[in-house]
Amino acid sequence: MNAPAEIHDRPIGDLIRDARNLSAAEVEKVLSFQRQHGVRFGEAAIALGLASPDDVLNALAQQFHYPLATAERRLASPELVTLLQPFSVQAEAVRATRSQLTMRWNRPDQPRQALAVISPGSGDGKTYFAANLAVSLAQLGGRTLLVDADLRSPRQHEVFKVSNSAGLSSLLSGRTESQVIQAIEGVPGLFVLPSGPLPPNPLELIERPAFGLLVRELVSKFDHVVLDTAAAAHGADASVVAGKCGAAIVLARKGQNRVDALQDLVAGLAGSSAQLLGAIVNEF
Repeated sequence: MNAPAEIHDRPIGDLIRDARNLSAAEVEKVLSFQRQHGVRFGEAAIALGLASPDDVLNALAQQFHYPLATAERRLASPELVTLLQPFSVQAEAVRATRSQLTMRWNRPDQPRQALAVISPGSGDGKTYFAANLAVSLAQLGGRTLLVDADLRSPRQHEVFKVSNSAGLSSLLSGRTESQVIQAIEGVPGLFVLPSGPLPPNPLELIERPAFGLLVRELVSKFDHVVLDTAAAAHGADASVVAGKCGAAIVLARKGQNRVDALQDLVAGLAGSSAQLLGAIVNEF
């Protein structure tokens, strides 16, 4: 007896047929349209009104063993394009960046490092990029942790819809003993450490030895650790975080950041132990 086929071994037509409970006559209608117009099964089913774009997307996600956001998540977390629109131009750009990063970051011949995402100003897209990079890393397998180290205007808890009653600031100030790292439902292997309550002394907290010790502990427990940071315009937080992480990537927004601000940020890293892995221009 043959073993049942895995989901990712099944044709997309079978997945759409089962999801929409298509009859044999409807399947034949789709196949006839497909042959006549030279299109894919999914495109034919959509054209005939027998499937929706979401049906096709879900089938593709199953076929390629790719996590996809639920309908509830799509409404709640529209910024997570790697989950909402995994085959979009934006998601593909994140995956391309991931590929470039993984060739330079945590190579076998180097000590393991965390990665700080830094940028000159607010609204550059650090939170968006860090969140989607973390999702894309988790989609490779293994364990990925996203840390919201922006202790001035944090947003990762909003993006992932997790509690922010305790987090990084709580750990660094010794004010929590509870579990503050939260698993993200629907994305196997992805965890988020939110910022926690806004402290009055954010820079002092991350300058403490405890922060460096925490980063090293997290790096030992997760395959990838990504840190979102405060905008460099608000202080030296980003440079300090990058130095504790050991690796950083700079993000700039097209038509928004000044070249001198970007140069100052990169120059600030020169005196730290952080390895600059590259720079990204956010065009979205």
